[in-house]
Formats: sequence, C-alpha cells, structure tokens
Amino acid sequence: MRKYAVTALLLVAAFGARAADNITLVLDWYINPDHAPIMVADQIGAFKEAGLDVTIVPPSDPALPPRLVAAGKADLAITYQQQLYFFAQDKLPLVRVGTLVDTPLDTIITLDKSIKTPADLKGKRVGYSVGGTEGATLDTIAKHVNIDPKSIKTVNVNFQLTSALLAGQVDAILGGYRNIEAVELALQGKDPVVMHVEDYGIPAYDELV
Repeated sequence: MRKYAVTALLLVAAFGARAADNITLVLDWYINPDHAPIMVADQIGAFKEAGLDVTIVPPSDPALPPRLVAAGKADLAITYQQQLYFFAQDKLPLVRVGTLVDTPLDTIITLDKSIKTPADLKGKRVGYSVGGTEGATLDTIAKHVNIDPKSIKTVNVNFQLTSALLAGQVDAILGGYRNIEAVELALQGKDPVVMHVEDYGIPAYDELV
C-alpha cells in the first residue's frame, strides 16, 4: 500500500494538486507489470484521495510519450532515464519528477543458441523499439565486447519485440525486459538466451522515470 500512496504523492508534488485536478499520464508501453503501482493506485482510489483525476494512456509509439509532454499534449509521461538525457541535449522542456523502476530491466534476448554473448551479434539482425536510446546502448555493448557496432544490423520493430523474434524477422532483440518479454517467451515454451545489459559495459541506471 505504501508504494501506491507514494505514486499518488509524486503526482501531487509534481502539480501542487487541488481538488479534481485533471492529469493525463502517458505510459511508456502497453500496460504491463511495471505499471502496477500506477494501476493499483488508480483502482483503489489513491489518486482521487489526493485530489487527482488521472487519465492513463498507453502510447501509440514507445518513443513518443515525452514529446507529448514537451508539446503540451500530456501532463506526465513514463520514459527511460537514458532517453531523458537525449531530450535534455535537445533542450526539450522536460523535468524528471519521480522514479517508477530504480533498477535496470533491459536485456538482449535471442532464441539462437549460437548467440551466447553480445560478441556473437556480429553480422546479426537486432530488433529494437526506441530509437536513439537503444542505439546508444548497443554501441556501448558492442565496443565493450570488441566488435564494430556497424557490424550489427538494427531493425525498428516498434512494439513487436517478441513477435519479431518468434517470426525470425530478427536474430535478437534489445530492449526486451527480463520480467516481461523473457517471461512471455518462456511461457510460450521457448528457452531464450537472456543477457543483462549491465553485464556488458552499461552502468546501473533507473529503468523507468
């Protein structure tokens, strides 16, 4: 219960909420377990108790939510810590007001047993969903394992990380979460190889802010 109350309080602190303040919150992805504090806070009425009327919206594109906030079309967005740095460099008017998940969840996932480490991605196709952020991550990992980042072909599969991998459209995916896509594949009877990005040169970071 405390976690859900904190979620509501973060929104109050962000807006200095008065009674019946209307707030649009755009998620980073379709609704999934990472959003549990937000969804439960909504269901148990924690937002209403804090004087907030929160509209929760899944995005049409996982790279879009912060831009909607910057354009004044949403009040809050869930995004990725690394992506926020890109937006700061572009001088978008965004302010971080809280943390939803404070540990890395990003992985490289493959069903190809010949790919045992990121070094084996040389000459392979890697699917991703958020441009810029995951491109920088892949570049860092490639350099960490001493392969040329340009030797990896990247494919933007948008939300279709799992289905693109299952269909053989890509050899691996970057950006699948260890608690979502890896679990989905296992539930479908697959035996995915899951590589945690922080084991290959990526510093620890907050996954969702």
